[in-house]
Amino acid sequence: MSLEFKEIYVSHYSKLKRFAKEYVVADEDAENIVQDVFTHLLENWTLLSTYQNIFSYLFLITKNKCTDFLRHKMVVQKAADEIAEEYYLSLKASFDSLDSFNQHSFSQEDIEEIVQKALNTLPERCREIFIKNKIEGKKQKEIAEELNISVNTIESQMAIAYKKLRIELKDLFPLFLFLFC
Repeated sequence: MSLEFKEIYVSHYSKLKRFAKEYVVADEDAENIVQDVFTHLLENWTLLSTYQNIFSYLFLITKNKCTDFLRHKMVVQKAADEIAEEYYLSLKASFDSLDSFNQHSFSQEDIEEIVQKALNTLPERCREIFIKNKIEGKKQKEIAEELNISVNTIESQMAIAYKKLRIELKDLFPLFLFLFC
C-alpha cells in the first residue's frame, strides 16, 4: 500500500463515514460502505490520476454505494413486508374460519347431514372411492384391486373429491380438516 493511499485514507475516512452514516444510519453499515469505497479506490488506483479532486471522487463513490445499499434494503424490506402480509392474511383466514365455525353449534346429526349433502355433490364413482378410503378406512391399493382400476385413478378421484368437498364445505373448513384430512 502506498504512502499516498494511506494519507488519503487517513484524511478522508472519517468524513466519508459521517456522510454515509447520515443515510444508512447504522455505524457498522457506514463503516462497511466506506471500506468498500477505499477497496474500490485501491483496485482502481491507476485511474486516480485522471481525477482532479480526490475528495469529489470519493464522495461520488460513497454516495453511489449508499444508494445501492439503500436500494437493496428497500427490496429486502418490501419482500419481508409482503411475506408478513401473506402470513397475516393466512392467520386472518384461519381465525375467520374458526370464528365462523364457532358460531354454529352442531349436533352429530347436523354434522352427518352436512357431510352427506357434501358427499352427494360428488360424482358417483368419485364418491364411492372417497367413502371407501376415508370412511371405511381402506387403502388405495385395496380399493384399486376391489374396483379393478389403477391406483393412479384412485389418486386422481381422491384429488377431485378433496377439491369439490373443500369448496362445498368452505364455510366449515375446520370440519372438513377434522373429518377428511
